[in-house]
Amino acid sequence: MMSTTTVQSATAQAAPEQGRAFAYKLMEMLAVPAFVLDNERRVIIWNRACERLTGVAAEEVLGTRDHWQSFYQEARPTLADLVAQDRGDELDSLYPQAAKSRHVDGQLAAESWCDMPRFGERRYLSVDAIPIFGEHGKLEAVVQTLRDITDEKASQVALEQLATLDGLTGLANRRCFDNTLSAEWSRALRQQQPLSLLMVDVDNFKAYNDANGHLGGDECLKRIAAAVSREMRANDLVARYGGEEFAVILPNQSLKGAAIVAERIRCRVEQLKVPNGRGANEHVTVSIGAATAIASSNSTACQLVATADAALYRAKHMGRNRISLPATEPDIIAGARQDGQGALSVR
Repeated sequence: MMSTTTVQSATAQAAPEQGRAFAYKLMEMLAVPAFVLDNERRVIIWNRACERLTGVAAEEVLGTRDHWQSFYQEARPTLADLVAQDRGDELDSLYPQAAKSRHVDGQLAAESWCDMPRFGERRYLSVDAIPIFGEHGKLEAVVQTLRDITDEKASQVALEQLATLDGLTGLANRRCFDNTLSAEWSRALRQQQPLSLLMVDVDNFKAYNDANGHLGGDECLKRIAAAVSREMRANDLVARYGGEEFAVILPNQSLKGAAIVAERIRCRVEQLKVPNGRGANEHVTVSIGAATAIASSNSTACQLVATADAALYRAKHMGRNRISLPATEPDIIAGARQDGQGALSVR
């Protein structure tokens, strides 16, 4: 017959095991996707919600260090790995695109895109990794929880895009133009590459608007916006600068190349043959000012805009429906004619 002391001792030994079993069951049934690594970074829990999120069954990863394959195409540590290895200070370098990353008291948190290879589609996850310590402060496990907030991220991106788009033409708006020009100027400064800018203005637009009404004027601007956009490369930006004026940012483009793009835009708008109401054979046209700069500490993006504006003013003064370059570059047009990409004219 067991003594009372023996029974109490057995009960005391059983309590931690019962508590551990309950914790495992609780984690397993948790609605939040989660997995747990031991202190050697092997998966000891991969709950059902995590199976649903990743498409990976628990039996595939339990006892292994292959959990990263559920989230990424290439080998990289999860936040739980960083906590287990006490590498929290590497969070920002290993997750440079992560939003709202946080490193507090050994706990890590971040929001970032994950590849989700099993489903073949990226998901935007909010992740927390928390260390579990035993007696004497020894690390026993790390719990990583995950939340799929892809829909919320998509809504956020959509709102951000709306905030940078012109409501009428669908082009980038002035705010987006200013931000992009600043970013491209900084990049041109780092890489010592040319940055070109075109200022495009619809000729005699006030008269057109008065003759055709605001709806007619709006339709005209939309057609011109579409025409200008068709001449853009993937990394170019065309924006509605204001009213009937558009601006085109051409990264790593020489003045000669910018002049060619400008002439193509001028011709494309002319080919729209939008009647301007001034005569049977009179159509809406644009005037374009072009400028190029090699970014330096002695110059600014504002100076590039001013130079392109001055060139646009000259094009208007010279009779409209033409392109104009900085007065210090008189031979660019002639040089562009000789490159076999179509004749240019200052008209």
